Amino acid sequence: MDFSKATILITGGNSGIGRGIAEALAARGAKVIITGRNSATISETLAANPGMHGYALDVSDAAAIVDFVSRVTVEHPDLNAVIHNAGIMIIEDVLAEPYDLDVVDRTIATNLLAPIRLTAALLPHLRAKQASAVVTVSSGLAFVPRANALTYSATKAAIHSWTQSLRHELRKTSVSVVELAPPLVATDLTPGQAENPRAMPLDAFVTEAVDLLCAPETPKEVLVQRVMPQRSAEQTGNFDTVFGMINPA
Repeated sequence: MDFSKATILITGGNSGIGRGIAEALAARGAKVIITGRNSATISETLAANPGMHGYALDVSDAAAIVDFVSRVTVEHPDLNAVIHNAGIMIIEDVLAEPYDLDVVDRTIATNLLAPIRLTAALLPHLRAKQASAVVTVSSGLAFVPRANALTYSATKAAIHSWTQSLRHELRKTSVSVVELAPPLVATDLTPGQAENPRAMPLDAFVTEAVDLLCAPETPKEVLVQRVMPQRSAEQTGNFDTVFGMINPA
């Protein structure tokens, strides 16, 4: 799959990692289509990137996904890749009374159900292409969780598992399945994260990740070096150590 020549749909492409990847892929020659819930930031992103296309979409709305796919595949019949980047991360207090289950519901709907629903809706279209791709965005927290973001971490672990199964199920089709697992990156995903000195600079992450994604042989996983301690924690026997670094006592 040559991503530099693809027509790529990127959810949540109006900010953070999604916008960074969208702009980097467009610079390599890809045709890029972004979605987001915030119309103002979509407009600003499109104004800064002539040739990019954008749609307002709440990926947690199941009916909206169906309507959107019907529209985008007609308006962009060359669409042959999707990057499931849209996501939310909300710090939780499991000891609160009552525990806020609305946060749980919204996180699962956005981070897990949305990629599954959007893939299901797009799959007939993607399978008709000579070469196509589904790219999921998980997280280093899929492998070693952040305890006070327990639902976010759980959805990313689920996306990792789902991606592995999807790859196997589509092995005899034209659809490549790729997982991109970012480390902590300097974005506004959570309050103060952009200023966190432990976070990987966004531009450095995007450069390394897009280089890996656009390798001559399509990778199964896109793993920048900064995420490897989490990705390999179980295999190397360092899970408890890495867990303690993320979740100090």
